[in-house]
Amino acid sequence: MPKTKYFIYPEDVSAFGFDWGKLSLTVGPEVNGASRFSGGVVDLPSGEGHARHNHPGAEEIIFVISGEGEQMVEDENGNPITTKVGPRCTIYVPESRFHSTKNTGAEPMQLFVVYSPAGPELALRELPDFRLLPPGW
Repeated sequence: MPKTKYFIYPEDVSAFGFDWGKLSLTVGPEVNGASRFSGGVVDLPSGEGHARHNHPGAEEIIFVISGEGEQMVEDENGNPITTKVGPRCTIYVPESRFHSTKNTGAEPMQLFVVYSPAGPELALRELPDFRLLPPGW
């Protein structure tokens, strides 16, 4: 299948690797010219997850493709709200709100994430455990 900017699989792009999993950006300014949002596939091995963090100035949508976990999103007063999530659940993270995700299941957890506006995911390159993984890895 010819690669285009319209049809992109996670294995077609470099991925952001971390101790807790990886993010394959499949849409965004640097991938295909999208200007208002960016997004991609997150893979979390069993028992792994990312720490509480936020994306200043950006909203996020997290869609659970597969697996089971716990999702935390802080409310408008900074109180953490944690719930179990599974396939087909959509999580909305309001602008600049702290959140975290943990795979609590026995199988890998896969998510699709969208950031609006595009760009906050690039700050992940500054994390100490960041490594750029080649396409297909």
